[in-house]
Amino acid sequence: MTLLAPTSPPEAEPIAAGRGGRRRRRWTGALYAAPTAFVVGLFFVVPLGLVAWMSLHRWPLLGPPTLNAPENFAALSDDDLLNTAVWFTLKYTVIVTVLLFALAFGMALIVQHSGRGIGFLRTAYFLPAAVGFASASLLFLGMLSAEIGPFGDLVSVSGSSGEALGSAVGLVLWRFAGFNMLILLTGLQAIPDEVYEAARLDGASAWQSFRRITLPLMRTTTALVLTLMVTGSLLAFDQFWILTRGGPDNSTTSLVMVIYRKAFIELDLGSAAAVSVVLLVVLVVLNAVQLGMLRRRS
Repeated sequence: MTLLAPTSPPEAEPIAAGRGGRRRRRWTGALYAAPTAFVVGLFFVVPLGLVAWMSLHRWPLLGPPTLNAPENFAALSDDDLLNTAVWFTLKYTVIVTVLLFALAFGMALIVQHSGRGIGFLRTAYFLPAAVGFASASLLFLGMLSAEIGPFGDLVSVSGSSGEALGSAVGLVLWRFAGFNMLILLTGLQAIPDEVYEAARLDGASAWQSFRRITLPLMRTTTALVLTLMVTGSLLAFDQFWILTRGGPDNSTTSLVMVIYRKAFIELDLGSAAAVSVVLLVVLVVLNAVQLGMLRRRS
């Protein structure tokens, strides 16, 4: 009679191999992510922690910092320039978001379907996005100059606050409409044509198809575009610094301009950091609310 040596269960080796493979894949993924994590930590997490630490101190540009928490935050409510900048930035954000979204969506609908000349229109719409924002601001400043600009007689960026705001809004619409159009166009082209065909067979009009099909299926893309628009508007700086310098009479001073003035003109880095922290919290809350509304509706 032959005795067979006891062997391990046949499934033990595959299970062990599977666990080892998962462990190797985790380490491989961690190694691939390590360079990105290092860059994010060095250029985002560390500066963010430094800003939060600076906001709790009286931190002159030259000289040692001294702890004064929470004086920097308490003084924000009494800052007249900051209060003016808050209301102006909110007004600017609402105007730009509404006009820019309407313009970009309309452009995306125009070039949604392929046809003669559509490729030229898509290129023409997107072309301003290739121009640097600072360069575009200088271009508009020259065009609106009373001395050398072709439109200097029509509008002056140093005139009334309405003209200054209008020039900045026009610049943003010209510069960013094509970029947002491209994002919206991607969302429109992701909607299957069969859905529209079925709606036409059911007798739906063009407006009904737009309201019942296009808008609901564009919800995710719309949320992304609106988030980018709101965030970009709240962080507006270049267009106002180059076109208006915050004038006339600080009527076009944005929140980021207040941060710049406190840091590099008043040389008070602690107060500038406090405004930056508050602005960051507002942006995080707004984005969280937008994403939460998107998930509930989905």
